[in-house]
Amino acid sequence: LILCTPFVYGPMPGSLDLRAARRQPRRAFLTCPPPVFNRDMALRVLMVGRKHEDWVVDGIRRYEKRLKKPFDLSWVSIPHSARENDAARKEESERLLAKLGSDYVILLDERGKAITSPQLAKTLQKPLDNSRNVTLIIGGAYGVDQSVHDRADFVWSLSPLVFPHQLVRLILAEQVYRAQEIAAGRPYHHE
Repeated sequence: LILCTPFVYGPMPGSLDLRAARRQPRRAFLTCPPPVFNRDMALRVLMVGRKHEDWVVDGIRRYEKRLKKPFDLSWVSIPHSARENDAARKEESERLLAKLGSDYVILLDERGKAITSPQLAKTLQKPLDNSRNVTLIIGGAYGVDQSVHDRADFVWSLSPLVFPHQLVRLILAEQVYRAQEIAAGRPYHHE
């Protein structure tokens, strides 16, 4: 809820030149302050795997330059497990859970809920408004185990398709930028 205050433009009653005040119409406006964000809140991406590959770096940087608090992203890489299948999934999931704390957690999973960009903006904004950091998780090649699903506050599907993890990072950066612009009421997103 944003509270707006009335603002009157034009001569005020009691001004020294009453004749000028009578000739000039008064105009009333509502002024709304810009959204106020807790500057300590942040978005963090926990991802299993190596740093960004060269082909995706330029795209991610393009959006990172435009992101402002609290929508700016920090990227934290968790190493791949040397194991395979369930053992790798379990080990990587334990590493991810160890990094979470009390953050609002959004897990990216193709079996999650598909939402629109405006819904994403609201999903990101709500915990930030409640002074909670947001952590987005991109699992490894084998995904994550049930413990990460249980810990997630929201499981988000970019698409029912499966994408390479590097491409998911780029799509995520663009969608966070889009959410920032929607939350601020700027015209980047078109319905």
